[in-house]
Amino acid sequence: MTRGTVDATQELAAFLRTRRERLDPGDFGLPTRRQARRTPGLRREEVAELAGVSTDYIVRLEQARGLRPSAGVVEALAQALRLAPDERAYLFGLAQQRPRGADKPATAADPSLARLVADLSPRPAMLMNHRYDILAWNGEMARLLPAFDRLPPNERNAMRLCLLDPDMRELYDDRERVVRDGIAHLRAAWATHPEDPALSALISECLAGDEEFARLWAERDIKANGRGRKVLRHPDVGVVALHFEVLVPLQDPDQRLLIYRAADDESQAALDRLFTG
Repeated sequence: MTRGTVDATQELAAFLRTRRERLDPGDFGLPTRRQARRTPGLRREEVAELAGVSTDYIVRLEQARGLRPSAGVVEALAQALRLAPDERAYLFGLAQQRPRGADKPATAADPSLARLVADLSPRPAMLMNHRYDILAWNGEMARLLPAFDRLPPNERNAMRLCLLDPDMRELYDDRERVVRDGIAHLRAAWATHPEDPALSALISECLAGDEEFARLWAERDIKANGRGRKVLRHPDVGVVALHFEVLVPLQDPDQRLLIYRAADDESQAALDRLFTG
């Protein structure tokens, strides 16, 4: 292995061995043997029985003999080895698999993230999942982008609003760039979550309902734009230039926290009028 690189097959083998060896057989109700164990932890045949695979399969995995376990086998190994959530995610990553249910994004904000969004006031902030469903927002964001606050939860999607809502269509000064960046993100999310029917339905709806979306989608741009500048033409306070930052929570990597701040003094004054008026 080249220094500074990771051989996933070798790391998978080593990770499985170390997690097997740290386990206490007594915690599994396994009988105590008269003969002392040569290695700590569970034996390979015991892990194989717990995971529902053959002992030879475990041996080959731990010897890095080129196996790529399926998502079902990875899940069974994670349960057999009693892996913590972070260890389970690491095992799935080494095996180049996605956990079952990974394509089911949150439809409601975690309470701690919802509190964070509120605590970011007076900066406008909102929380979205990977398909741009809006999960939480603070009062400043509702005043800055008032369209989504009047909609039922199942229609609160930033991309749908930007494309199909009459008020939002006129909000952005450089609308095509905003739409282009959003489409590039959606395409990346679509490749990462191929089994998410709601995401596929959103893309189909936008393709059918907006010629601009269809044209830009066909260009196949891929981009994760986590920082930049937008100019809004707000109906109440006029032109507002904003810097934005998109942050990804470590425990919820399919969610995005969007935070706006004024790009200049004039825009800050406009925001002050909007939020205090």
